[in-house]
Amino acid sequence: MANDRTAEEQRAEVLSNSQIRDYGLYENGLLKIDWVKGRMPLLRQLEAEFAQSQPFAGKRVVICLHLEAKTAYLAKVVQAGGAQVTVVASNPLSTQDDVVAGLVHDGITAYAWHGATQEEYTAHIRAALDAHPQMIIDDGGDLVTTLHHERPQQVAEVVGGCEETTTGILRLRAMAAQDALRFPMIAVNDAFMKYLFDNRYGTGQSVWDGIMRTTNLVVAGTTVVVVGYGWCGKGVAMRARGLGARVIVCEVDPIKAVEAHMDGHQVMPMSEAAAHGDFFVTVTGNCDCITGAHFDVMKSGAVMANAGHFDVEISKPDLQERAVSVRRVRTNVDEYTLSDGRKLYLLAEGRLVNLAAGDGHPAEVMDMTFALQALALQYVSSGNLTPGVHDLPRELDDRVARMRLAALGVSTDELSESQDAYLRGWGHA
Repeated sequence: MANDRTAEEQRAEVLSNSQIRDYGLYENGLLKIDWVKGRMPLLRQLEAEFAQSQPFAGKRVVICLHLEAKTAYLAKVVQAGGAQVTVVASNPLSTQDDVVAGLVHDGITAYAWHGATQEEYTAHIRAALDAHPQMIIDDGGDLVTTLHHERPQQVAEVVGGCEETTTGILRLRAMAAQDALRFPMIAVNDAFMKYLFDNRYGTGQSVWDGIMRTTNLVVAGTTVVVVGYGWCGKGVAMRARGLGARVIVCEVDPIKAVEAHMDGHQVMPMSEAAAHGDFFVTVTGNCDCITGAHFDVMKSGAVMANAGHFDVEISKPDLQERAVSVRRVRTNVDEYTLSDGRKLYLLAEGRLVNLAAGDGHPAEVMDMTFALQALALQYVSSGNLTPGVHDLPRELDDRVARMRLAALGVSTDELSESQDAYLRGWGHA
């Protein structure tokens, strides 16, 4: 009974330090976490390993991610490795309050609630940094940039961290180019087992899941404009075609534009595509991809969604400026009526549609990404890396691939000694 009382006292302390919507939701949150845990065998394996080896014993880890069930399980895996874990949201609309309550119930301090204002969101980031993290897992770079801008005195306390998004890596590389990044960050987004599967198959499926469950509209027979043909854009375009849509791709990179053409999609600038689209999906990580001039020629009824990290790809100020009225017609669907009577629809306030209006990527996909995150955090914890952006070692990428194949029950060939020697040599015919 003494141990039970101690656990209750610890839970009460964590709850008193947290800022969450409703602790009473924790039972449903724990059910969600348990559901995804059953479908994430790689993380289960690492959880067992970390529980034995305690790679993060005594370390303070702050995790800034979309707080839903899969990321919650990652936080619990890091906790199993001995870390004192604090979590904070990386997006005001993707937080699931019951999942956050479940984490607090299990001893993880949390600063997040669904629908946080920008002021609340920023306050939560700052509160998380009050934990004085020694290691960081970031999504989009908000934690790292806030730390450098506002808490330079804390920077020396950080051993390092890892980042899983294209947007976040762009920000980190910009910091590194200016010698502003003061500790090492692992570019998990650039690992093969991340972008080939998370970005392509995860984004491809979850974006259309978010769009379809939010609008309840048919995709077959429509024209879908995909803005950006990186790995996320490839996945969105592939799934749109699978749903029966015609796909137009807008790109600024000539190589990716050729690739989109060879993949069978139409390629044209947004100035032309704007008049054709029934659905628009931005996946670039850049700002002002769809702006006023494009809204001016769109069909009435056009639906716009963003799958980039920040809500800047579709220009909300330009849309608001042209609207004579705005109303919410469904959950996560805002209708903008323009002066000529046309109606344009923006999903999830222009934020990540797959998380703000859905549950994010499938558990099996995130199992690979979060296995990379956990191993990257273990790798950076050595303290032997110099400040800057570092690639994840290939052997860790390969390990996750082997773990995934083993979980699937799939075997592969191996090179024979003579084959290996042949590939390494140069003096043979």
